[in-house]
Amino acid sequence: MIMKIGIDARLIRETGVGRYIRNLICQLASTDKQNTYILFLTKKDYDRFPSPGKNFLKVKADIPWHSIREQLEMPGLIAKQKLDLIHIPYFNIPVLYSGKMIVTIHDLTILHFATGKATTLPVPIYEIKRLAYRLILAIGLRKAVKIITPSLTTKKEIIDHYAISENKITVTYEGVDDSIAKNNTQNAKPFIGFPYFLYVGNAYPHKNLERLLEAFNMFTVHGSGVVKNIKLVLVGKEDYFYRRLIDIVHKEKLEKQVIFFGEANDRQLVNLYRNAIALVFPSLMEGFGLPALEAVSCGRPVIVSDIPVFHEILGKSALFINPISVENLYEKMLQIVQQPHVKPNPVNMDRFSWTLLAKVTLDIYEHCVRL
Repeated sequence: MIMKIGIDARLIRETGVGRYIRNLICQLASTDKQNTYILFLTKKDYDRFPSPGKNFLKVKADIPWHSIREQLEMPGLIAKQKLDLIHIPYFNIPVLYSGKMIVTIHDLTILHFATGKATTLPVPIYEIKRLAYRLILAIGLRKAVKIITPSLTTKKEIIDHYAISENKITVTYEGVDDSIAKNNTQNAKPFIGFPYFLYVGNAYPHKNLERLLEAFNMFTVHGSGVVKNIKLVLVGKEDYFYRRLIDIVHKEKLEKQVIFFGEANDRQLVNLYRNAIALVFPSLMEGFGLPALEAVSCGRPVIVSDIPVFHEILGKSALFINPISVENLYEKMLQIVQQPHVKPNPVNMDRFSWTLLAKVTLDIYEHCVRL
């Protein structure tokens, strides 16, 4: 059976979901030469993103995500391609599309926290937009023939919130990119020439970075005598939320202790992971938490929130903290500095493979097309 599968790849250059889309497409291209794939891309990415194979075709979809245009125009654009199935890898589901859809839901953060660019809008407008997101998600989950999640934690939450059958939801764990897992830079010169704690990711409110700054401020006052000149390095694309953190750093006079690295490519990221004292990841909620797994794969300790998904993914390889306790975070940072020779327990990395994710996803495509 030859299939024609669409993938909404408009977020391919974003962090998080973009890494998921890139790896899924890359692995499908390397293993599936039979089926035809239609990649829906923005105008910018249509020119920048080369087709990964002869059976991968590109279609311009220069339509902003999370917009009215997305709901009105994407269904028709997708329908023109006469697909057997469309894969929507995020919660921006085109609910008016009548064909077969599978969706990937990475987390349900939108139900619990203000997040994303829309939070920069006036409060009444944001609340209206957030309500629209939630309505689209609820309708889309019902219309999808299959739902993919990156963790059992997210699967359970979808079942709890929407009373969807567990048989409709499949978990596909994410993986660590080869460029990170196989990039041995242990002997490379560190990009940063002083000891540091590391954070990698965006600065949305649920990432809990304001408490991280408070804890690090406490550390610089009470604990940095253990190792002199320890800093905090934050890695992520500068946006409204990072600029807000920069303002807090200036206000608290932490400019010399907190370094805003900006975006990092994979080579830089490996170097930053391998030379950090530890990765600190105090999120209030996550669907997977890929930076924590990447840091562990690079042999570094990780301090993470005591939330279900990190127990599921990291097991005993992490130090867990109460994410709303600044003092608890400070204590764990101090503990790691005082015990520099204690290595984290290894994670069974065989569970985390982009190749396996693509294989299971392809099986899902085939199953759903036969329905």
